[in-house]
Amino acid sequence: MSTATADHTDDANDGGSPAMHERVLDAVGVAIAAGKLPPGSRLTLEGLQQEYGISRTVARDTMKVLESMNLVYSRRRVGIVVQRRELWNVFDPKLVRWRLASDHRERQYSSLTELRIAVEPIAAAGAARRASAAERSQLVALAADLRRLGEAGELQGFLEADIAFHRLLLQSCGNEMFTALEGMVAEVLTSRTRQGLMPFKPRPEALDAHEEVAAAVAGGDATAAETAMHHILDEVRNAMGLH
Repeated sequence: MSTATADHTDDANDGGSPAMHERVLDAVGVAIAAGKLPPGSRLTLEGLQQEYGISRTVARDTMKVLESMNLVYSRRRVGIVVQRRELWNVFDPKLVRWRLASDHRERQYSSLTELRIAVEPIAAAGAARRASAAERSQLVALAADLRRLGEAGELQGFLEADIAFHRLLLQSCGNEMFTALEGMVAEVLTSRTRQGLMPFKPRPEALDAHEEVAAAVAGGDATAAETAMHHILDEVRNAMGLH
């Protein structure tokens, strides 16, 4: 059998499926993020094939994704090596998810919350100045959805509306650097819910603050929007015991 035929057969089974690729990518990504594969660790395509029962194509594609995130690098005669942490693309949503799934999640939540405190209030002020009429109206509607879903204890629906609310705020603020963080914020919100760190019903002050942000943006009051967003993030920090 030729090499081409063997590769084709390999990729036709589950060892070459997209679902398998994502599973292996997540497994290796979490291992790196958690420090189980510390900087300097060496990986091989053959080792991945044997450990996860995957095709060489899937192993190679997995390494390409990790390399694009600067988690690993490859060198001829050296192989695939885990990068130093300071070189990681820490804003990549996948890496955020993996770090939040590791034993270092508390430190990651702390650093991400500090980043949100630095960015989102200014983004809210920017949205108050620059959002379109449609965006202002949509933000008010999303705040109302958050109230309804939160009081009903519908956590999945609340999560989806919360992600949409914060994404819209970042998209409408007029700062492309802030907009680029929307995937990261979505991962933080998703992880809080999936890890059981959200109360069954959101705190009334959190619902109030989202409505205050929406009203301030709709009314074009940048100062009030910035202040209200600080209230949201202060509540997050206190709820998670981050100081």
